Amino acid sequence: MTLTSPAPRATHSTPTDTLLDFRDVEMTFPDGTIALQGVDLVVKRGEFVTVVGPSGCGKSTLLRIASGLEHASHGTAELGTDRIGYVFQDATLLPWRTVTDNVELLAELHGEKKKARAEKAAEAIELVGLKGFEKHLPRALSGGMKMRASLARSLTLDPELFLFDEPFGALDEITRERLNDELIRLFNAKNFAGLFITHSVSEAVYMSTKVVVMSGRPGKIVETFDVPFPQPRDPEIRFTPEYAALVGEVSHALRKGHGHS
Repeated sequence: MTLTSPAPRATHSTPTDTLLDFRDVEMTFPDGTIALQGVDLVVKRGEFVTVVGPSGCGKSTLLRIASGLEHASHGTAELGTDRIGYVFQDATLLPWRTVTDNVELLAELHGEKKKARAEKAAEAIELVGLKGFEKHLPRALSGGMKMRASLARSLTLDPELFLFDEPFGALDEITRERLNDELIRLFNAKNFAGLFITHSVSEAVYMSTKVVVMSGRPGKIVETFDVPFPQPRDPEIRFTPEYAALVGEVSHALRKGHGHS
């Protein structure tokens, strides 16, 4: 059913394979700017879906609608879970709290008992490779380590759906590739679904089970690519002709969607 405004955002508590379901989603801001138009997007359990598109095409708006921070002005946006993790472009760590205290924060805000949240934080810190840095303050961490701490913080909630808003965009290439590999490892170990935003076509193809290409504003989905490479990913896949060919196809679709031939 197509609705006018605002779009409902339903959350289902019963188990489902579809964790995110956007149908004909549109976002029009109060100043009249149309950020998204006619977006149909499904993310299922076991899928890692990456969205690429030009700046200003509504990629981050898509995540905010999925998380409930924004409400679509048209269409339907349904969630199959209320266990959602959100990793922002910036690590957003509290500078006066140690790594452990930062990682415990979300569980603390959700009312977890101290012992339970300490156990979850310790497990998450080990999972992201920060063991030994528990008592460090954010100022003593590299950019990559800060993003690991941000990821660990969301892992304490054991999310079924992870939303990533260009989390590695500010990092150098080597650190970024290392964190790509770490996130793929976590995706396979924890069996969550992922919706990942990036400007990097190469990163999109490497990370994902599916790549979604958006047009310039108003953001529409112009093409979707299934990524055939098996999980977990072998880092050497980046140097194969098949990988290069798919990166080229996605890049071509991105240029067409942005008005370039």
